[in-house]
Amino acid sequence: MIEALRHELASAASVEDKTNRAREFLQILALKSLSDQDAFSRMAFIGGTALRVIFGLRRFSEDLDFSIVSSSGYDFSDICGRLVKAFRSNGLDAGVDKQNERTVNAAFLSFPGLPHALGLSGHKGEKLSIKVEVDTRPPAGWKTQTSLLNRTYLFNVSHYDLPSLFAGKLHACFYRKYTKGRDIYDLFWYLGKKIHPNLVLLNNAIAQSEGKSPGITERSLKEFMLKVAGHIDLNAARKDAERFLEDKSELRLFNADILAAAINSI
Repeated sequence: MIEALRHELASAASVEDKTNRAREFLQILALKSLSDQDAFSRMAFIGGTALRVIFGLRRFSEDLDFSIVSSSGYDFSDICGRLVKAFRSNGLDAGVDKQNERTVNAAFLSFPGLPHALGLSGHKGEKLSIKVEVDTRPPAGWKTQTSLLNRTYLFNVSHYDLPSLFAGKLHACFYRKYTKGRDIYDLFWYLGKKIHPNLVLLNNAIAQSEGKSPGITERSLKEFMLKVAGHIDLNAARKDAERFLEDKSELRLFNADILAAAINSI
């Protein structure tokens, strides 16, 4: 597997690009393992990594995010244990650090020594990690679909549909407690694709986190987005997103006028 990883990174130009591609290789292997253990009968793939892996988003990601769709048989510890076993069976030294929170189950899957083995670091003890998060109490209103992935392996993945993914992204963009540039980049992607958000899910998500639904409708959506987008720190967002973009020239999109024009185009 190390040789397969080295082959995957051969065309990458920089250490940053190689690190992103190595992490993505591990993410794909994790998704394959989750499919093999039938985890997608109980949870759906969401977030920016889902956008990249399934829909071709042009940025890398660090996390694998999921939402529960059926709690029957769900066991986060078992899922993590199976992931570690799958990595080890492929010749990769893997460990897991679980952080079981009340609502979101989280774990870091770490690979000690992998950056050194791939020539990405001179320190033998350095780790490469991917984070796995599962929302065990997602807001209601989501819709799912299944996609066949052909990324190193051939397997099925259950995930939110694009309108539901967009609703989750809008909630993250406008209500996250800190500025995350990857959220803003994804927002531009959705706006460019003319995706319409799942408003039932969006209102429910806001009600869950803020205590009250804003009652966003088709007619009020644009006004809502323009009002809240005006408070985004685009400079901070640009700095956060830079290391994840395949094409650094896309950083020019992080401009208030461009964002407002994109929202007005919906």
